[in-house]
Amino acid sequence: MTLSLPQHYREILKGLGEDPEREGLLDTPQRAAKAMQYLCHGYSQSVDEVVNGALFASDNDEMVIVADIELYSLCEHHLLPFIGKAHVAYIPTGKVLGLSKIARIVDMFARRLQIQENLTREIADAVQRVTQAAGVAVVIEARHMCMMMRGVEKQNSTMHTSVMLGAFRDSSTTRQEFLQLIGRSK
Repeated sequence: MTLSLPQHYREILKGLGEDPEREGLLDTPQRAAKAMQYLCHGYSQSVDEVVNGALFASDNDEMVIVADIELYSLCEHHLLPFIGKAHVAYIPTGKVLGLSKIARIVDMFARRLQIQENLTREIADAVQRVTQAAGVAVVIEARHMCMMMRGVEKQNSTMHTSVMLGAFRDSSTTRQEFLQLIGRSK
């Protein structure tokens, strides 16, 4: 017999030494299961669904940046949140992506069990695949509860990751312009 997700949460509560029948915990297994399904709904999405054809012809060949996209994800090692922001840039080659679609791509990958390094790469690869851009850059900075609430318990640490593709990797000038525009370089 396979347990349902709420039943698994009930067993976790029991394993922690709690009484799942006490008043405050009666509905917790259902709420926890519903929350986890929401936090991981990125598994039920695809890049093509998220973009939904919002790619538009454009003569623009200058850098497009969407900065400070808030993100919430769960560390795949401890199932604890990491919270931060993503900065995404690309250099169009005849097509631009609908503005909200970049944020939706970030959300889709963030709403899966993740490590920040892979999240950064997945976002960059998806934007590159969809736009066929001359280059894509993604920087993510996040605070990890698995490092703040347990283990080394470092409250002020922030992890920064970046992926540079195409022109952002090949040209230090292009990369530097991006980093200056998002305020990460002097």
